[in-house]
Amino acid sequence: MRGFFRPQGRPQSTAKSINVIERNLLKKPFWEASDLGKAIPQSPHAVSVALPRWEDVLAYEEKDPACINALQSIYPRFGLNPLIKEIAEKALGLHGQLLHTAWPYPNIKTAQKAQRFCQRIHPKNYTNIHEISGLQCLIVDAETTPAAKAFWQHTGFGASSRQAAIALNKERSPSSNAGAKAREAIKSQLSKIYGCEPDLIQLHPSGMASLATALEALKQLKPKKSVLQLGFPYVDVLKLPQVIYEGSQLLLNPDPAELINQLNTQKPAALIVELPSNPMLQCLDLPLISKLAHDRGIPVIADDTIGSAINIDPLPYADLVFTSLTKSFAGRGDILAGSLVISPTSKWKEVFKELIQSVSTVDLFDADAIALQEACKDVTDRICQLNKACLALKLRLESHPAIARVLHPELCPNFKSLMRPRSGFGSLLSFELNGGLAKTKSFYNSLKVCKGPSLGTNFTLACPYVLLAHYQELDWAAKCGVPTELIRVSVGLEEHEELWERFQKALNN
Repeated sequence: MRGFFRPQGRPQSTAKSINVIERNLLKKPFWEASDLGKAIPQSPHAVSVALPRWEDVLAYEEKDPACINALQSIYPRFGLNPLIKEIAEKALGLHGQLLHTAWPYPNIKTAQKAQRFCQRIHPKNYTNIHEISGLQCLIVDAETTPAAKAFWQHTGFGASSRQAAIALNKERSPSSNAGAKAREAIKSQLSKIYGCEPDLIQLHPSGMASLATALEALKQLKPKKSVLQLGFPYVDVLKLPQVIYEGSQLLLNPDPAELINQLNTQKPAALIVELPSNPMLQCLDLPLISKLAHDRGIPVIADDTIGSAINIDPLPYADLVFTSLTKSFAGRGDILAGSLVISPTSKWKEVFKELIQSVSTVDLFDADAIALQEACKDVTDRICQLNKACLALKLRLESHPAIARVLHPELCPNFKSLMRPRSGFGSLLSFELNGGLAKTKSFYNSLKVCKGPSLGTNFTLACPYVLLAHYQELDWAAKCGVPTELIRVSVGLEEHEELWERFQKALNN
C-alpha cells in the first residue's frame, strides 16, 4: 500500500479522553459506498480504513481530494493518524515554514535516526528536531519530505497514536510500572508459544520496527552487506532493506543450485523469508534454505506474521523471527506492536542478544503494551477459530464456478512441514475470479464485509491487495506472478454459514 494519507478534519482538542463508538463489525461491517473513510474499527487508534468500492481504492491511490478528505483513519505507517497529525501540525505551527512537514517520534534517538537518514539523502537540506508535548518531531523541507516519509513508513519507528493521545491530554497516562508489567506478561506469553526463554524476545512499536532492529544488528555484525530476499514479500519487508539499509536482491523461486550460486557470489548479510508470503501464501523450503545459508555462515530471518507461531515452528531453522503483533496476535485492529525473537539454537544467539540490545532505541509504549496484553489473552483459542473459519471459506470458494483459483497455505507442502501438532493454516487467503477485472470489481463492490488494509482482525477484512501495495509498480508485480485483480481476505469470527452467504451473493451478483 502506497501513498501518504493527510486526513482532513481535526480530532477533538479539549476532551480528557476519547470515546470509542462500539460497532459489531461481525454483524454490521463497513462495506457500502457511504462508509468510505470510516475507521475500522471505530477507534481513534484504528489501523484500517474503509475503502468499500473498487473506485475508492483507485481514488485513494490517485490521491483524489474527495476520497482523501473522507478518510478518518489510516494504517499507521502509511501516514499520520489524526492524533499524530495534530502533534505534527502543532510542531509546524511553532517551528515550521511553508511546505515543511513534521514527523513525530517517541524519543530523541529514533528521531535522530530519521534525521540521519534524511541527511544522507539530502545532506544540504533543512532538517531539525523539536520537542512537542514530550514527543520528538523531525521537521523537514519539501524536498526532503519523501525521504522522511520513507523512513517513517518502512521502519515503523514513529510515535504511536496512544502516545499522541496522552501527549495531547486526551487519554490518561498509565504508570510506567503497569507498562513494564504488561510487557513482561506479553513476553511470557510469547515465550510459551515459541518455546524459548523470555530474554530472547524483544517488543517493538511495530512489526517493521522489529525487522529494522534486526537489520541494524546485522549492520554491526556484517557491515555494508546487503541481504537476499526469497519469495515475493510484503511491500515494506521488500522496501526496508532496499531503501533504508544496505540494499537487497530478490529471488522469487530459486532452485537449490541458483540459491547456492547467489549465496556463494553475493555472501549476503542474511536471508529473509516470509512464512507464508503475502499475498501469495506460499513458503519456500525453510529447512533446506537454512542449511544452505548456515553452511556458509549466513543467518536466516523469518516473518511468521501470517502463519503465526501458534501454527508453525520456525525457530529450529530461522535465527531471528519477527512478527507484526498488530495482526492476529492482537486481533482487534487498533494496536500497533511487533516482536523480535532470537532462536535458542542459533549459533549467533549470544551475539544477537548483545547487538539487538545495543541498537534498540525504542520499546513498546506503556499504553500500547497494556492494550496488547488485554487483547492477546485469548490468542491461542482465537487463532484456532480463525484457522477453522478460513479453511471453511477456502473450501467453499474452491467449489464455486466464479472462482478461478484460491491461494491458501493448505496448498503448500513447505508450510505443512513447519506446522505444529493440531494447528492450522492461519486466517488469510487470496483468490482470483473468472471474468477478469469487470467481474472482480462487481464482486468487491457488493461484498458485505469490511473492506480496507490490514489483516488478522476478529472481523473479516478484504482488499484488492496488489492495488494497495504496488499501485505504482503493477507491471512489475504481474511479472512476479502477482496479478492486479487478486482479492485478499482476512477471515474473521463471523458464523460460517452467514459469512459464506455474503460471499455467495457477491459472487453471484
